[in-house]
Amino acid sequence: MRLFTRACALQCLAVVALSALALPCAPAQTAAAPAAAKTDSAPAASTPSTPGAPSRTRQPVVLDRIVAIVNDEAITARELDERARIALKQLAQQGTAPPPRAVVEKQLLERMIGDRVQVQFAKESGVRVDDAELERAIGRIAEQNKISLQNLRETLERDGVPYAKFREDIRAEILMSRLREREVDNKIVVTESEIDSLLSAEQRDGSSDEVNLAHILVVVPENASPEQVQARRARAEQALAQLQKGVDFREVAASYSEAPDALQGGAMGWRPGDRLPTIFYDAIKTMKPGDLSPILRSPNGFHIVKLNERRGSAQGAGPNSVTQTRARHILIKTNELVSESDARNRLRVLKERLENKADFAELARVHSEDSSASRGGDLGWILPGDTVPEFEREMDRLKPGEISEPIRTPFGLHLIQVLERGSQDVSKDRQRLAARQTLRARKSDEAYQEWVRQLRDRAFIEMRLEER
Repeated sequence: MRLFTRACALQCLAVVALSALALPCAPAQTAAAPAAAKTDSAPAASTPSTPGAPSRTRQPVVLDRIVAIVNDEAITARELDERARIALKQLAQQGTAPPPRAVVEKQLLERMIGDRVQVQFAKESGVRVDDAELERAIGRIAEQNKISLQNLRETLERDGVPYAKFREDIRAEILMSRLREREVDNKIVVTESEIDSLLSAEQRDGSSDEVNLAHILVVVPENASPEQVQARRARAEQALAQLQKGVDFREVAASYSEAPDALQGGAMGWRPGDRLPTIFYDAIKTMKPGDLSPILRSPNGFHIVKLNERRGSAQGAGPNSVTQTRARHILIKTNELVSESDARNRLRVLKERLENKADFAELARVHSEDSSASRGGDLGWILPGDTVPEFEREMDRLKPGEISEPIRTPFGLHLIQVLERGSQDVSKDRQRLAARQTLRARKSDEAYQEWVRQLRDRAFIEMRLEER
């Protein structure tokens, strides 16, 4: 029985996405200001009069103001300004020309509202993240960036992000991730007929390529009037016209897209083609790298997709084959007596011995705290999804014969060595399970965006951004 099952993994995908150390994409989800505290202003004060001099009155100085009310909570101009500062810094780092400040603020405010309604719903429905779990998540962020927690705090402060605020941002991300799992992912239904159709298509067309995409989304509100739909489509057509004139996709996405990744240039990154939302999957079948899709309509709104790159499925595996990896590892568990620093130092010493030709199997038998120790740490052949994500990502990065740096998973710290790779014809049951997972992933993004839109439409939203 494998110890590294996906069910044991922490649901922290949203947290991993924040690990770039400029931390430009960390959400500004802070404790909301009470709606009653709308503005703070310095009281008008009169200057002592001098005989013969005209009297002067100081004008009120606005310290902060409300830019939106979400149910019973406020989003302030100070919060929005901080988000805009980080977003503009990120665009500069990417070399992307920023859209006008008003466009950036509007996009960011929409995302802040979406985040706020999710966090409110999570708290109302009893979803919680305790401090111990929060500290573990922050520790993983520091580890992924190969720095200490102290260095992480110093980097945040240097970038103008208070550590206390950063902690609450991460807590909010974990809350939203758990909420998505409970309210969306666990409710996705995949029928046997859908599995049959997907398997038939794979047998006919072969394995799906992996694709690197970028996209633009123009949101259409639920129950929108025909006039609203037409106005939204006109916005999408304006974006497409800009792209057809040769304007950089990242600039157009930053100006027009209303997706969460708009200020990252709409980048979706590498995805297995058959795990994309159906509307994207169908559109890219005949596209070549560099091509733009026509305007696509989904329940969420209008989309434009750009195919950046395409590559064949891993290792040339056939439609009924999957890539498998034979690996071994040494595990050191952490507890009250063994700190993470101690475990990491022990593994570094072991790695140095391995680089000096020590026998991996012998060291695993002596030092590993896993049931595989008696087998020299050998985990046998591992299929995709058999291990927790942290372990699988590091294992997939290694070439046969390579040994990883110490990496952390929920089980402790590991040294991993890949022995060999190959492909395996999978059984019919495994094929159907893989097809079910593919279809769930394909439906997940569509269902989540629709759920967030509905949640937002049910909330009380008062926009005050235009009030100056």
